[in-house]
Amino acid sequence: MLRTKDILDEKDKTLRQHSQEVVFPLTKQDKKNIKMMIEYLTNSQIEEKALKYDLRPGMGMAAIQIGVPKRYITIVHESSEGVFDNYVVINPKIVSTSMEKIYVEVGEGCLSVNREVEGIVPRYARVTVEGYDEEGNKIRIRAKEELAVAFQHEIDHLNGILFFDYIDKKFPYKDQDKYRAI
Repeated sequence: MLRTKDILDEKDKTLRQHSQEVVFPLTKQDKKNIKMMIEYLTNSQIEEKALKYDLRPGMGMAAIQIGVPKRYITIVHESSEGVFDNYVVINPKIVSTSMEKIYVEVGEGCLSVNREVEGIVPRYARVTVEGYDEEGNKIRIRAKEELAVAFQHEIDHLNGILFFDYIDKKFPYKDQDKYRAI
């Protein structure tokens, strides 16, 4: 079982690596990693389990965050109270975006960043992501709002980008009026 301590901290240079394309079939270890990532994300969003296992709440995770420089991400989205949709995308690519940009009003967070970060991170309100499922079948996902933010955030991890890289250091709320808060 993954624990919070197993997730790399922002100070770890591994997080700045570009992850490598995955070749199919997936290895047993990759399948195990995906299962552990989903389990962590699900448990971290269920208050009793998060407290019991001392898990920081999270919605998404990229393989690089557990030290695996491969291009796969998992997102566990609570679509309604206690109902979770799991997304596993291998070799994900954003193939289209909306013109509209949004930002998370309370601020974006990250399982690898153990501190509050002030400022806005402009993101596309809607994205279409293409990639592959665990069996190597091509998939296409259309996401909006918080789910779109999660896909952009996790795909950035695969390219060595952390969310605070987008925040203007001198003016953390620069251009805030140009985007819609969610």
